[in-house]
Amino acid sequence: MKFFSPEAQMKPGSLRERHVILAAAVFALVLAVLDQATKILVLRNIGLHERITVIPGFFDLTHVTNKGAAWGMFHNLPWIPFGISILAFVLLIVFLRKLSAGWPERCFALLMVASGIVGNCTDRLWHGAVIDFLRFYWRNLEWPSFNVADSAICCGVTLFVISSFFRPENKSKAKQDDAGDAANSA
Repeated sequence: MKFFSPEAQMKPGSLRERHVILAAAVFALVLAVLDQATKILVLRNIGLHERITVIPGFFDLTHVTNKGAAWGMFHNLPWIPFGISILAFVLLIVFLRKLSAGWPERCFALLMVASGIVGNCTDRLWHGAVIDFLRFYWRNLEWPSFNVADSAICCGVTLFVISSFFRPENKSKAKQDDAGDAANSA
């Protein structure tokens, strides 16, 4: 079976689909646990706003908090990113099969995003803000600090977009839609 061939697509309700969803869910759970474990280590070992240089001029471990969304948006309205995250999580889980369109990597991508949402929402509930600790910079350029959950979301979205560009359309569904349109117009 070739990766980009239509045969790689899972049939709804098939044993293969169940196995892929289970594997993706286990992977997402591992990511969520890793996210929370790293944040616990940061909380116990790095003071707020402290920096520990790992690679001089490029990478530090730090301890900062973010009550808002990405780049501090909605900092004064923390319930907005929390509410949007919960809504996105629910929709993602409810429509997982439809959004994945039977492609295994999309199941993994979507559940990676769900894992990141769980990690950051857990922080918001327990700590009142998201704990960020990975700080990358070079000369005068600095990327906002982030965490494992943020990475899971970004990697999941990237994987989903790449899959969307490279996977063939479901030709059988397109043919069925065309046949239905032709029958309705007759």
